Amino acid sequence: MTNPSVHIIGTRGYPSYYGGFETLVRRLAPYLADQGWDVTVYGRGRTADTGKADGDSRIRSIDTVGVESKSLSTLSYGLTSTAHCAFAKPDVALVMNVANGFWLPLLRARGIPTLVNVDGIEWERAKWGSAAKKLFRAGATATARHADNLVFDSKALGTRWTDEFNRTGEFIPYGGSFGKDRPVVDGLERRGYILMVARFVPENTVGEFLEAAEKLSERWDVVVVGSSGYGGELEDRLTALTERNARVRWFGHVSDDEVLFSLWENCGVYFHGHSVGGTNPALVQAMALGAPTVARETVFNREVLEHSGLFVEPSPLEIIASLDRLMSEPDLAAHLSTEAIDRARRHYTWNSICAEYNRALRALSK
Repeated sequence: MTNPSVHIIGTRGYPSYYGGFETLVRRLAPYLADQGWDVTVYGRGRTADTGKADGDSRIRSIDTVGVESKSLSTLSYGLTSTAHCAFAKPDVALVMNVANGFWLPLLRARGIPTLVNVDGIEWERAKWGSAAKKLFRAGATATARHADNLVFDSKALGTRWTDEFNRTGEFIPYGGSFGKDRPVVDGLERRGYILMVARFVPENTVGEFLEAAEKLSERWDVVVVGSSGYGGELEDRLTALTERNARVRWFGHVSDDEVLFSLWENCGVYFHGHSVGGTNPALVQAMALGAPTVARETVFNREVLEHSGLFVEPSPLEIIASLDRLMSEPDLAAHLSTEAIDRARRHYTWNSICAEYNRALRALSK
């Protein structure tokens, strides 16, 4: 009896260290192999650019071709990966991102069942122009029509899909890695700095945070992790801020988990400004590492944190007040840290998340 086969479409490959989907695949692919699956992950030709060698030899990696651009990379790589998958004909395909919904008929024509992680509400992200937003909305419509089953990473996101597309699916969020007393990154003091980790796009409240950082850095060290990947006004603002203020440090994109996890595990407060999407992987990871958290007020962030964080509207004054409060009240910060870890252990462990994917994929592969 041969092992069931699953092909994973829509990420930057395995192992890759770019974002939430890639973190999920780094965890999920070996787990599925442990459960008896033959696993193939499609990539974009950059799967080994970190110098790390922690990939599982059981995972087959296939890099396809595509157009490297902000607006066309997901679509173009998705098309070539889907075409290869259709030819290979695995027992089931796990597809990431509704932009790949356009290509699902290729898999359906070959009799390949599909489980699609819809990601967030891409058509509401400020980083996209009107044409891209319409494209993502059309991709969501195609996904609703052609996918065999869907994955929503938050319950609130699932409600929106039921209301707008009349589709239900699986609620499977993200997991987190827990703390292990990592040493503080050089030059920083445990619980002595404010941290933000985000891609530099408007919906992540980066601009408002940078304005707040001007004031906060009068009393506290401020650490920023992330970039736009394409330069731009936000990166220019942060560069200028770091040049005139030694208490503001910009790490850029951090691909080394141990460095990133240390920053979360040892920060005095973490600011999470993401506003569009479901369960955000960075927020779950911050919780698991016990980072005292101030999050932008959204239904998605409330669902994840519940009572283990503070919430603010996206204004520099509110951000300043809440971050300064947690930095000044270590007992409150310690309480939120403990609450966050406990909540992550109950609801956001990688083992439970991977088990849910395994169950959903097996149900389709029969």
